[in-house]
Amino acid sequence: MREIPITRQGYDRLKKELANLKTVERPKNIKAIEEARAHGDLSENAEFTAAKERQSFIEGRIMDLEYKLGNADVIDPDKLSKDAARFGCRVMLENIDTGDEVAYQLVGPEESDINEGRISVTSPLGQAMLGKKVGDEITIMAPGGRRNYELIEIL
Repeated sequence: MREIPITRQGYDRLKKELANLKTVERPKNIKAIEEARAHGDLSENAEFTAAKERQSFIEGRIMDLEYKLGNADVIDPDKLSKDAARFGCRVMLENIDTGDEVAYQLVGPEESDINEGRISVTSPLGQAMLGKKVGDEITIMAPGGRRNYELIEIL
């Protein structure tokens, strides 16, 4: 089994989602299946079909979350060295072409949320940042063309 790096915040979020699926969503869906069965002929029962599909999704997500949580390697970003960009650290980048600055935290794919400034270490920019030091330039090919950044701070 491969360990999955994750921050404490991400771990707690997945754990909360798992608990919700097991204690709220699964029982609610079981009740929906029972109610749909009571309507009679299952072959032409759209509510039953939808509830069974929802059950499949819920069970699949539960298995996925249990695997990820069971193999999680919780990393505390505050205990990491700030000499280079690595998983869990926060970085400040400057777009060399525009002068705009942006801050990101490097996280795992399950935790990434660009709106909250968290990008995955598996994304093109995340991969390009790993191991870089303050002052290093980072160049990536984005859908809109080449992007050039300078790593100006590791927070």
